Amino acid sequence: MRRVIERLLNLLAFLLTAERPVTAEEIRTTVAGYAKESDEAFHRMFERDKALLRRMGIPLELTATDAWEVEFGYALQPDKYQLPDPDLNDEERAALWLAAQVVRLGGQPAGPDALLKLGGLTMAGGGEPLAAELGLGTGDLEAAFRASTERRILTFDYHGRKRDVHPMGILHQRGHWYLIAFEGGEQRSFRVDKATRMTVGEEPDAFTRPQGFSLREALPVEPWAIGETEVTAKVVFDADAAWWARRQLAGDVAEQEDGSLEAIVPVANPDAFIGWILSFEDRAEILEPEELRTALVERVRP
Repeated sequence: MRRVIERLLNLLAFLLTAERPVTAEEIRTTVAGYAKESDEAFHRMFERDKALLRRMGIPLELTATDAWEVEFGYALQPDKYQLPDPDLNDEERAALWLAAQVVRLGGQPAGPDALLKLGGLTMAGGGEPLAAELGLGTGDLEAAFRASTERRILTFDYHGRKRDVHPMGILHQRGHWYLIAFEGGEQRSFRVDKATRMTVGEEPDAFTRPQGFSLREALPVEPWAIGETEVTAKVVFDADAAWWARRQLAGDVAEQEDGSLEAIVPVANPDAFIGWILSFEDRAEILEPEELRTALVERVRP
């Protein structure tokens, strides 16, 4: 994917500096990334690159290179894809600067170039503010994104098993990137940083997204529901904490005669579940399974 991005950037740079329509042969012999390909391979690659640019909103137009319209070449019309000046005021630029500084993707700092183009920076500091680290799955994150947007089959190893999935998209939640995909007709979530040997299929539009599917609703809200462990916990909450537990649980709950609440909770992330139980202090008790009770005791043991 990185080579594709580099080739697209080289192509854009060449077209923007050419200041005239250029033929496909000129592009092939001038733009890095095309020259070593055979005629058929270049044609397929160039067609894919043109489609990618158009999907990004950058139209590549075929126009005549001379007045007699004997030969045709490709040209860019910046006015057709460049954004107009948003005319931000000082407060809006300050808010944008703060957002760019606070959010990090893979620890990479946000460069000021884009903000300078939007009217300059209204503030600068010698130190970095508190930041939200969004993490980065390097090439795997790029592969997952490409496969989901182009609807290609995605293959990877996950927990010792090869997976062939229909990727729906990627989401960031609680410090990790998750791939939402269908495997064998079942919707599943995979942590991108735990997947290896990720390979994107050759065929685009290899599957159809289910009608009514919502990526926003694909991950459960409860932190203990996201993970690979499959444990069913039985928990009892004291009467004075039952109301709060009931608000946070969507599973099987039953109120007892003394006002306490007994709940059956599917747990995929035991650590997150134990952390939540500890927030109730001594007003919640894990009844089963025994291994989860033991893990809770080990967590609080001095």
